[in-house]
Amino acid sequence: MPRIGPLEIVIILVVILIIFGVGRLPEVGGGIGKGLREFRSGLKGNDDDKAKEESEDSKT
Repeated sequence: MPRIGPLEIVIILVVILIIFGVGRLPEVGGGIGKGLREFRSGLKGNDDDKAKEESEDSKT
């Protein structure tokens, strides 16, 4: 499996910047971060906390 070097990372970042633009990068980064947090919590089995919050919200 080939390794990703610094040049490849720079090229990927430039492509992302061209596709999304400078103004939308914080939104994209926030969305990716939120998705990763949910994925990790799902792997750990912390879905109970989220289910409790949703049930409390539906009661009001």
